[in-house]
Amino acid sequence: MAMTVHVDIVSAEREIFSGQAEMVFAPAVLGEVGIAPGHAPFLTKLGPGEVRLKLDDGREHAFYISGGMLEVQPRVVTVLSDTAERAEDLDEAAVIRAKEAAERAMADHTGAIEYAKARAELAETVAQLQTIQRLRRRGGR
Repeated sequence: MAMTVHVDIVSAEREIFSGQAEMVFAPAVLGEVGIAPGHAPFLTKLGPGEVRLKLDDGREHAFYISGGMLEVQPRVVTVLSDTAERAEDLDEAAVIRAKEAAERAMADHTGAIEYAKARAELAETVAQLQTIQRLRRRGGR
């Protein structure tokens, strides 16, 4: 039997996942990290992107997060994010519309705050689209 680590993925609204995984992959701000059972403890900030879990039965689960924090302990990995969704629940058409709206807002900005907000929204929608595309390549859609 493979070694596993307990994983909790929690959004501001609800718990998205709680269970065991052989590996956890997450979008840390300095690059993707991979966490195996017994990993050294650490805490890092996450950027928007995909969190992938490799389960002990060989299946993978993918989630989109808007960013947040990752806490790693030897037996528990916790992902805290304002927004977290199962990748298969993302609505590609809605994400594309939001991306286009963010691009228009960046082009039509009237101040630094509006531009920064549009840029953050664009980064989130691009990360959502990348998550959808990766899921599709793995045969999940």
